[in-house]
Amino acid sequence: ADPWTVTTNEETREKIGFGYEKTFPVLSVIDPELIVSVPPRLTAYQGFDALFHSTEGYLNRAASPMSDLLALEAVRLIGKSLPRAVQEGSNLQARGDVALANTLSGMVETLSGCISEHSIAHAMSAFHPKLPHGAALIAISIAYYTRLIRLGANAGRMVALARALGKTDADRPEDFLTALEALQKECSVNGLALSSFGLSPEEFPELACNARETMGGLFEADPVAVSDSDVMEILSDAFC
Repeated sequence: ADPWTVTTNEETREKIGFGYEKTFPVLSVIDPELIVSVPPRLTAYQGFDALFHSTEGYLNRAASPMSDLLALEAVRLIGKSLPRAVQEGSNLQARGDVALANTLSGMVETLSGCISEHSIAHAMSAFHPKLPHGAALIAISIAYYTRLIRLGANAGRMVALARALGKTDADRPEDFLTALEALQKECSVNGLALSSFGLSPEEFPELACNARETMGGLFEADPVAVSDSDVMEILSDAFC
């Protein structure tokens, strides 16, 4: 569904995404029966990665009516079925919903793309290769989206994401944070702190620099300007 690849160089502490028309897969096989053995925690990590592909794509400056349709449906499916996929690994309906959401999110990545949340998570994994990508995204997510709201990200889009995630009465941007926290709790990945993955505050300036130097294009797609100072505050808020 998308052409994106990721290369990690542990020596230079770089984790960089890359893709163009010739890196699209020739064939993709999506079968929920093939993923029933994935452990609960990894199911949650991968599910939230798919979620953030769509939330970021929806907030991306390059978002379009087509990417919006796919993004909101992917968010809806994950909000509806990820908890059951985590809690009931053999539930093929839940697994199928999440697999479809992941596929739609890949299409969103192709049509619009990720924003700086992924740049920051890539930098964290470049410094700490054993840190699961999905866990990195979950750990910074509340701080990250709180920062976007404070910086003035489109309120209507944040409300739409909250409603898609299941908070149907949402009417303010902060409702997305409430819905996101509730989903993390349902999937037993709430409260992930960077301190538990071996990161230290002394690394934050270098992480902010690495995120912009290696994946700076995603910062340009942000709905609002996110500075290095903002990145360090996001990391600090997510630390414990």
